[in-house]
Amino acid sequence: MSPLRVTRTLPEDATDAALRADVLNGLTATPKTLPPKWFYDARGSELFEEITELPEYYPTRAEREILLARSGEIAAASGARTLVELGSGSSEKTRLLIDALTGLEVYVPVDVSESALTQAGQVLIEERPWLTVHALIADFTGRMELPETPGPRLLAFLGGTIGNLLPAERARFLASIRRLLAPGDTLLLGTDLVKDEEVLVRAYDDAAGVTAEFNKNVLAVVDRELDADFNPDSFDHVALWDADNEWIEMRLRSRVAQTVKVPALDLAVDFAAGEELRTEVSAKFRRAGVTAELAATGLELTNWWTDSQGRFALSLSMAR
Repeated sequence: MSPLRVTRTLPEDATDAALRADVLNGLTATPKTLPPKWFYDARGSELFEEITELPEYYPTRAEREILLARSGEIAAASGARTLVELGSGSSEKTRLLIDALTGLEVYVPVDVSESALTQAGQVLIEERPWLTVHALIADFTGRMELPETPGPRLLAFLGGTIGNLLPAERARFLASIRRLLAPGDTLLLGTDLVKDEEVLVRAYDDAAGVTAEFNKNVLAVVDRELDADFNPDSFDHVALWDADNEWIEMRLRSRVAQTVKVPALDLAVDFAAGEELRTEVSAKFRRAGVTAELAATGLELTNWWTDSQGRFALSLSMAR
């Protein structure tokens, strides 16, 4: 059994510096925003796991359905000896790919959370002693370097997370991904698809209120880390469909006129009654759009798989 290898490319203080910059820039912008990555402290991660099991939230089940049915095809088409996963977390779904990739030698999970990486990595090594796991502590939205591993590589970005990036951000992100890939390497990309508005909104505004609590958790993170005095009960959860941009927006709407203080940033932020703070954009896709965005960065879409209801897609693209 090979030992778990861990490489850190993220400075120890990078998370705190990024949070400070995002909160300062977001709360002084018009309209106000906070990036969705700050949902995911320990409590936020627990809440998201609950969300994935809600009847209204279909993406996780739909993607797993595709992986169960198509992992063998994905493995055959990629021929990968190295699997790289961005935002790997617990690496739960990835086990389906790992077991299908008969020529796989190395798994490279990439995440900002060292604890999540080491915990998942150790479990994988114990379960599959033939596998080399080289965990990478990095922010995949920034400049990233992968360890030297045998090719061809399959880079997986699952869960529809790419939808959290605005179009210009997606273009930069896909260009950065292409730079990591050699000709013949492949990208496996999860994308949630455009569908009925009611289905989409319900997925982000469930009857049990779990997504509302998840949305407000970003305020708890800012309170704890930056000594702010947000009162989550003073905000309402809002989820709406933007038909022009074909994305869901999650927002927090101030119930009253209020001033929030963020002492760590020497900042006081005024909210008018009814003013909204955008916390997430979740773009939904069509095959033609995905194909075009990939092609613009030198990636050729070669395979497209959807779940049985056509709600979610996994696409495989080759670097040329």
